[in-house]
Amino acid sequence: MIPQPHLSIQVVNFAAEAPDGWQRLLDHAVAADRAGVDRIAVSDHVVFGDDLSAYAEPAKGGLAGGRQPTGPDGHWLEPLTTLAWLAGQTDRVRLQTGILLAALRRPVVLAKSVATLDVLSGGRLDLGVGVGWQEVEYTAAGLEFADRGRLLDHALEVCEVLWGETRASYESPELGFEGVYSMPGPVEAAGIPVWVSGTANRRTARRLARFGTGWIPWGDDRADLIAGMARMCALFDQLGLGEVPAEVQGSVPTVREPNGAVDLSATMTGIPDLVAAGVTDCRLALRLPDGLEEATDLLGCAVGAFRSAVGRP
Repeated sequence: MIPQPHLSIQVVNFAAEAPDGWQRLLDHAVAADRAGVDRIAVSDHVVFGDDLSAYAEPAKGGLAGGRQPTGPDGHWLEPLTTLAWLAGQTDRVRLQTGILLAALRRPVVLAKSVATLDVLSGGRLDLGVGVGWQEVEYTAAGLEFADRGRLLDHALEVCEVLWGETRASYESPELGFEGVYSMPGPVEAAGIPVWVSGTANRRTARRLARFGTGWIPWGDDRADLIAGMARMCALFDQLGLGEVPAEVQGSVPTVREPNGAVDLSATMTGIPDLVAAGVTDCRLALRLPDGLEEATDLLGCAVGAFRSAVGRP
């Protein structure tokens, strides 16, 4: 069964300089909840080094030509903590880490934190994960950057075991435990939906097949989604991984008016093509105004235009 297309936005949990509180972040999350946005996402960085140039290097996990939105002394809120705060002040919108550098957290504590957030939010959590691009974050956590892919897989393996078994045991080169309990588990018996971020390569394909509910394409695969999805499907065939997960995130190309404002009507004309290509999570980039009511009004218009474009009531 093909999932129904849904609309998501990123709410900004970082600032280039120390803000006078985080009310704007809260207002935007509550506005999304009230307006009918399906999912909100927050991003993750634990520490920065002085040199941010690796963000522009695809070979290290960065984005060609990319530039970080803050300097190394920018203020970044930890995403699981932030989503817990937002969960307590919203009712229905799904909450996503987009993405969490899961390998930087001890796996058993990660499993507990994520399951707790899922329970307290009423099962609204989507766990987006990736390996990141910055070596210094792994060094600061006492981890080898070269091992980041295996470390992420290891973290997800431990979470899967602890979420799926009342009395859990696990053994790997990195960690072993026997007969432990970590309750409560996630709300759904199937566990927490995991969205795997990365380019279409063998490592990402295997991670997606092993753990993924959805794929968050990165780099060239996000810029040219149709080609990226074709590459991922080809990898699944070559590696004998079965069917590609049905959920895929894609960016909605934003059309602007001459004054710079977003033309919602024109922007939404591109949605049917994204959906036809297989996108289920349509990520809309909107510069939201300050103020709860103003943000709710704009997002309400966006939701209405989106639902009309995809034929949703």
